[in-house]
Amino acid sequence: MLAQQTCATVGRSVIPLIAPAIVASLDISAALVGVYLSLSSAAAFLSTLGCGGFILRYGALRITQVGMLFLGGGLGICATGNLAAFVPGALCSGLGQAVSTPSSSHILGRYAPPRLAPLIFSLKQTGVPAGLMLGGILAPALVERVGWQATLLCIAAICAGTALALQPLRERFDTDRNPAQKLSPADMRSNALLVLREPALRLLCFTMFSFVGLQALFTGFFVLYLVEDLQHDLANAGLVFSIAVAVAVPARIGWGWVASRLVRPCTLLAALALAMSGAAAGTAAIHGQWPFWAIVAVTMVFSATAVSWHGVLLAEVARLSPSGRIGSTTGVVLAFGDAGSLLLPLVFSAVLALADNYRAGFLIGALPALVVGLYSLRSRARTAADRTPTSS
Repeated sequence: MLAQQTCATVGRSVIPLIAPAIVASLDISAALVGVYLSLSSAAAFLSTLGCGGFILRYGALRITQVGMLFLGGGLGICATGNLAAFVPGALCSGLGQAVSTPSSSHILGRYAPPRLAPLIFSLKQTGVPAGLMLGGILAPALVERVGWQATLLCIAAICAGTALALQPLRERFDTDRNPAQKLSPADMRSNALLVLREPALRLLCFTMFSFVGLQALFTGFFVLYLVEDLQHDLANAGLVFSIAVAVAVPARIGWGWVASRLVRPCTLLAALALAMSGAAAGTAAIHGQWPFWAIVAVTMVFSATAVSWHGVLLAEVARLSPSGRIGSTTGVVLAFGDAGSLLLPLVFSAVLALADNYRAGFLIGALPALVVGLYSLRSRARTAADRTPTSS
C-alpha cells in the first residue's frame, strides 16, 4: 500500500510539477493549472463518494489496480499535447487517483491493531510525500532530457506497471469481497448522510476539506510561484520543493507516533490546522531577496504540517467508521477533501488571473484551516468544561 500510494502521488502531481514547461510550450496562462486541478478534483469527488460499493463488490486491491490504470490513461491523454485533451485527461486521472486512499484504508483497517492505527496509517501515507519528493526530482529532470510529453508517458507507464505488480496479491487481500453487493447511485447519498449525521465524522469532513485544499495549493502552485514570481529556474524550484517535501516523510511517522502515544488525534489535528495556516502565511511572505536556506526552511514547515497529517486523520476516520464500512466512510470524508482541492485552486486561479498575485492566494487558502483549528480547540475546551464536575 505504501508503494501504490507513492506511485499514485507521482502520477497525480506530475502535471503541476512540470506546469512551467507545459505553460511555456502551449503558450497559455498559468491560471489554467488551477482549472486542471479543479477538473481532476471534481472527478475525484465523485470517485471517492461512490467507490464504497465497488470496494465491497470487487475488493479493495482490484479497485486500486483499476484506479492506477485510469490515472496512467489520463496522463497518456494529456501527453498528446492538445490543450483540449487536458479536460478528459484531468477527469480520467481524477477518477483513478482518488480511490487509492479509501482502498488502502479498507485493507489496513482490517489488519491494523486499533492502538497502533495512527502510526500504521501514517507509515502508509508517507507514500504521499515520498511521491511528491520523487516527482519533484524525477519530473523536471525528465523534462530537460525528453520533453514534457514524453515525461507524462513515462509516469503513465509507472502507473500501469504498479497495477500489474499488485496482481499477485489480489487473492490474499480481496477475500472479503462480496460479488452480490449491489451498486446504485443512491449509495452515494446514503453513505454521505450516514457520515454527516455523526458529529465527530462531520468535523473530520470539514477538516479534510481545509487540509486537502491547502495542500493542493502547495503542491499545485508552489513550483509556479518560485518560477514565475520569484524567478527561480525549473530545476532549482523542483529541488526546493523536493527538499521541503522530504521532511513530510519523518513528520508523518512522527505525528502518527504522537497520536498513538502522547496526544489525542483530535487535539493534534487542531494544532496542525493552526500551524499549517501560519506556514501558508509565511510562504506568502517569501520575497526574491530571501536566501535559499530561508525559503527551504519556511516551506519545510509548510510541508511538515499541510502535507503530513493524513495518517492521523484517516486512522481517526477508520476508528469512528461503522463496522465493515471503513472504505465507504473514508470515501465520503475524502470527497470533502476533493471538494477542497476543487474550490481552493479555483479561488487561487481567480486571484492569479485578476490580480497576478500568488501571495494573496496562499493567504486565502490558509483561512479554512485557521477556522477549523480554532473551532476544534473551542469544541475541545467546551467538552472538557462540560465533563468537569461542579461543586455543590
